[in-house]
Amino acid sequence: MTRPLQTFTALFCLGLVLSATPLQAHADNRCGASATPIHQVQGSGNQSPLIGQTVTVEGILVLDARKPGGFSGFYLQQADHQTDDNPATSEALFVYTRKAGGTVGQRVRVTGTVKEFHGLTELAPVHSLSVCGQAPLPAPINVSLPWSQPPESLENMRVRFDEPLTVIDNYNLARYGELALAASDQVIATEQLAPGPAARTLEQQNLAQRITLDDGLGKQNPTPVPWLSERDTVRAGDIVSELEGVLDYRFGQWRVQPGAVPRFQARNPRPQAPTKSTDSIRIMTLNLQNYFNGDGQGKGFPTPRGASSLEQFQTQNRKLARTIQDAHPDILAVTELENDGYGPDSAAAGLARTLGADWAVVQTPGRDGNDAIRTALLYRESRVRPTGPAYRPGPGELPGASRPPLAQAFRARGSELTFWVVVPHLKSKSCRHAAAREQDQGDGQGCYNRQRTLSANAIVIWLQALAGDPETTPVLITGDLNSYAREAPVERFQEAGFTSLVHQYYPCLPMQCEHYTYRYQGQKGTLDYALASPALMPWIEQAQIWNINADEPRALSYRHTPDQSGPWRSSDHNPVLTDLNLTPTR
Repeated sequence: MTRPLQTFTALFCLGLVLSATPLQAHADNRCGASATPIHQVQGSGNQSPLIGQTVTVEGILVLDARKPGGFSGFYLQQADHQTDDNPATSEALFVYTRKAGGTVGQRVRVTGTVKEFHGLTELAPVHSLSVCGQAPLPAPINVSLPWSQPPESLENMRVRFDEPLTVIDNYNLARYGELALAASDQVIATEQLAPGPAARTLEQQNLAQRITLDDGLGKQNPTPVPWLSERDTVRAGDIVSELEGVLDYRFGQWRVQPGAVPRFQARNPRPQAPTKSTDSIRIMTLNLQNYFNGDGQGKGFPTPRGASSLEQFQTQNRKLARTIQDAHPDILAVTELENDGYGPDSAAAGLARTLGADWAVVQTPGRDGNDAIRTALLYRESRVRPTGPAYRPGPGELPGASRPPLAQAFRARGSELTFWVVVPHLKSKSCRHAAAREQDQGDGQGCYNRQRTLSANAIVIWLQALAGDPETTPVLITGDLNSYAREAPVERFQEAGFTSLVHQYYPCLPMQCEHYTYRYQGQKGTLDYALASPALMPWIEQAQIWNINADEPRALSYRHTPDQSGPWRSSDHNPVLTDLNLTPTR
């Protein structure tokens, strides 16, 4: 009984082996023999009609990604004379294999199984690979943005972009070797449009009409960072031309793997430090990007939100000091400062010492909220002096206000005018822990918009009770509102009579804004404001944004490089500068 059962089992397993590989066994590896056209493998839809089938294809190797750190494969494209002339079908495939054989410009014959890998049609595994000799590369297809034809129809094919493209995002340059490109710079929808379906549609259009310039590597933290050198930067707003390569789809994005280094042109040069008149009082508003000084004595790293090491903190400190000193402010309004009191080892005291002996900190001990970060005011004693105590709203005065605003009245030396400076920092758009009413409502304003709006309204009421009617009291509300120009929180301040000075002096044109403080996912807009009361407007000399941070790659930040060359990428927000002319003749 045992031997017949063993024999049956052996014959059954042999049958499984024979039946499992019929296509592989019958694959014709002769170059030039009948093969499945690549456009049939790709099909005209979003997925291959031959998923799971083993096929033999023959084409030209147009880009090899089998190098160390690459994508473990190569791109195979049908010769020009073998295409089907159907614009809906791609003529190329990604072949996922570590098998050797074939170089760019050689004809290759491959047998493998058709697979969809996160939206990319490929052959994997590969059963056989033969090199068939040299062949001319297929001509690249001319494309443009907005997409001149659906990118799916060009997947893995050689393409050439007709027109120069604009760098809109360099955030992942150091981590993944990526730059996001579009036909022109992209503006956050609610910077110009009222929240609602139109703003959401524009946001979706912006995200769809872009391409990622990749470095051809699948590893993180490439060294050296591509397209970036010690002397040259790649700023958002710069131009990329002569872009040619393979159109690829990875990690949820269309991207081009270049066959050669494209041409970069600096169309968004680094701006000079802004000048001001000797008689004016400058108020500088700056998000410090989590300024944490450890224990204040060179230890205590990594910090909860800021620098991970003493070296990182020293770089951050140098960059911020250079930024502030080059701007020549008399009052410094900051957000994202460590909330650790006002003692000699506190972050606030340390920043003041870094700036020099003339600098002092406005103190509100024990009333700075329960968040890890806070707002703060610093000032030059030789130029201005506080009048009266500083104020923050107490518990229960602002809804959900873990970062209560700071208000202080000042008077310039030699002037009789008293003016208030108020520093808010509203809830961010991050959706973490957002409950139903605080979730993204699909109108372009992001998560926690309700809380930001309630906080803005409460600040208006609190400030009027504290300082008086904005029609008669000079007040500047300046800080990080985490809201774009047409969103409800900013509208609430404007309804109360406050004017956004940056937008007053530099209004946005249709689909174009020259002054902005932040970039998010390749779209620019204003999160940081200088809002003036009617009584302050006659004293405004100028207001501007110094574009030193938002357009610079994150690779230059304190977390990534010990660079000491200047203020560039000292934070992720651009500073806002407001100049007041308080001369006695005013």
